[in-house]
Amino acid sequence: MAAMYQRVLLKLSGEALGGEAGIFDHGQITRVAAVLRKMKDMGVKAGVVIGAGNIWRGRQGPMVRMDPVTADQMGMLGTAINCLCMKDALEKEGIPARVFSAVDMQRFARSYNTDDALSSLEEGYTLLFACGTGHPFFSTDTAVVLRAIELRADAVLMAKNIDGVYDADPRTVPGAKLIRDITYEKAQAMGLKVMDAAAFSLCRENGVPMVRLFGLSDPENILRVLNGEPLGTFVHP
Repeated sequence: MAAMYQRVLLKLSGEALGGEAGIFDHGQITRVAAVLRKMKDMGVKAGVVIGAGNIWRGRQGPMVRMDPVTADQMGMLGTAINCLCMKDALEKEGIPARVFSAVDMQRFARSYNTDDALSSLEEGYTLLFACGTGHPFFSTDTAVVLRAIELRADAVLMAKNIDGVYDADPRTVPGAKLIRDITYEKAQAMGLKVMDAAAFSLCRENGVPMVRLFGLSDPENILRVLNGEPLGTFVHP
């Protein structure tokens, strides 16, 4: 059966790759890499944006006193570390992968260029996008939507440590309800924490066809979404 989406941008939270005992849960990283291999076997062209939450949670706790530009720059470097880790895991699965960085670091990654990224995607590489947009005050949510628009993706898949969009925070509000289907406009009007405001605006203004948000507790959920199972939440124009 053909995958529901043929060209996707996948957002992985850093926390989803981290283990309780350390920065990395290598078993989970290996499982995610195996899923990305299966995606490739299905004919899906994929770019991946990884957060840095397993390494750095800037502007929280004691770090709230830091200069926000510095804190965000440290977060960008955390995403680069995660991308290099995932590149290694992908190559061990036999998948050619390239890391593109929005911040020049030529010894570690290619500087991001849309034409180069599109060519690499067509050549069969899985792409890993580091350092967000390259600017402070923009999250990796904004980065994944921006790359999806540039690479003309069919969908943005946001695999997080929560299984969808709720009408309230399910961790603090008993009885919070999972929302299965919602438009960008309504989600933004309701103040739902699907993604940040800049990412919402990019989705609405550029007609991003679909954002799917679902849990990464089981990495195979990515394949279930691609096979058409209605996991998580559909967010769309």
